[in-house]
Amino acid sequence: MLDKKIYDEIFSRSFTIPIKVIFWDGKEKNYGPEGKSDITIKFNDKVPISEVVKHATLTLGEAYMDKKIEIEGSIQKLITSAYTQSDSFMSSLKLKKYIPKFNHSEEGNKKEIQEHYDIGNDFYKLWLDKTMTYSCAYFRTPEDTLEQAQMNKVRHILNKLNTKPGETILDIGCGWGTMMFTAAKEYGLKAKGVTLSQEQYDYVNQKIQDENLSDQMEVMLEDYREVTEKFDHVVSVGMFEHVGKDNLPGYFATVKKNLKPNGNALIHGITGQHYGVGVDAWLVKYIFPGGYIPDVKENVGHILDAGLQIDDLEPLRRHYQKTVEIWDHNFNKVKDQVDEMYGERFVRMWDLYLQACAASFESGNIDVIQYLLTNGPSGTAMPMTREYMTDLDKKTAE
Repeated sequence: MLDKKIYDEIFSRSFTIPIKVIFWDGKEKNYGPEGKSDITIKFNDKVPISEVVKHATLTLGEAYMDKKIEIEGSIQKLITSAYTQSDSFMSSLKLKKYIPKFNHSEEGNKKEIQEHYDIGNDFYKLWLDKTMTYSCAYFRTPEDTLEQAQMNKVRHILNKLNTKPGETILDIGCGWGTMMFTAAKEYGLKAKGVTLSQEQYDYVNQKIQDENLSDQMEVMLEDYREVTEKFDHVVSVGMFEHVGKDNLPGYFATVKKNLKPNGNALIHGITGQHYGVGVDAWLVKYIFPGGYIPDVKENVGHILDAGLQIDDLEPLRRHYQKTVEIWDHNFNKVKDQVDEMYGERFVRMWDLYLQACAASFESGNIDVIQYLLTNGPSGTAMPMTREYMTDLDKKTAE
C-alpha cells in the first residue's frame, strides 16, 4: 500500500500530458492534465519504490526490459513529457547524487568501447544507413534521407576545418571510417584513424585495402592517447562522451598535443546545456559502459585549460533527435531479426534506449554541439567570417 501511495505522489507531478496508469492490483488512475490519454503505463508486477528511489531510470528501465512494466503508446512521448515537467522524478536534482563513478584506464576504455561497438557489425548494418555512421546526422533539407544527412554531416565538418589537399587529419574514434574515406577521396587529405573497437578496425582496414588507399589512409587499433604525431587537423565525433569525467582534461590536452601550430580541430559530441546531465545508471549499465555527458561549461573550461581557443560553436540538438527517430523506425522494422539474434529482452532494451535518447534531445535534456578549435589565436589561418562554411556546404552539396 505504501508503494502505491508513493507512486501516486510521484506520478501526480511527473507529466505534462495525460497519462493512464494501471497498477499491479488492477486499479487505474489518470495523471497529468485532463484529457484523453494516448499512453498507458501498465504494471504487470509491483516494482519496489525503494529501488526506484535509489536508481529511478535503472530500476524502471530493467522493469520494462523484464516486462514487469508495459507501455502502450509512444515511449518517446512519455519520456519527453517527464523530462519537460521540471518537478518530475526524471528531472529531480535529489536523484543526481546517486550517479555512479568510474575510473577510465586505457584498458578499461577498451573494454567499455568493445562492449558497445563489438556487438557485431551485422547488428548495426540492420538499422544504420549504408555509411555505417553511428552519430548525429545533419539535415540540410527536410527531404534528406538519413544517408544524405550523414554525408552532409561529414562534409560539414570537413568544410568547417577549411581543409586543403595534401594536409593531414587525425580521426579520434573513427568508427566505421566514413569521415576518413571522405577526407581522403573527396578532399585529398592524408587520414589516420584510431579506434578501440576490433570490429570497426577490421572493417576499416579491409576497406582501405579493397580501395587501394593504403598510401593515403591508416587505421590503428589503439588508445587515442598513444598517438604521437602532429596533424593539420583533428576531428573527433561522438568520442568525448566515452572518456569519463576525470579524463576530459587529458582528452582536450591530447587534441592540443596532436595539432600542429595554428592547426584546428572539430570536436562533435553530446553535451548538456544545463547542470546535472552527467551519468544515467541504466544507460551506463546496458548501453554505454563508463559513459559521461559533460555540460558546455565543463568542456569550455577544459578547452581553455588545454591552451586551445574556440573559433565556432554550433548546437545540433534537433538534428540528433531526428537521427535517432529514424534509427528507431529502422530498428523496429527489423526487430524480429534482432530478436532471433539476441532475444526479446535485448530488443526491448534497444527500443527503449533509442526512444529515450530521442526524448532526451527533444526535451533539451541533452544537446549535441560542434566545437571548432584552433591551436593558436582563434581563427588564425581561417577565413575572416563564417560564410565560408555555408559556401562550401552549398558547393559540396551541388
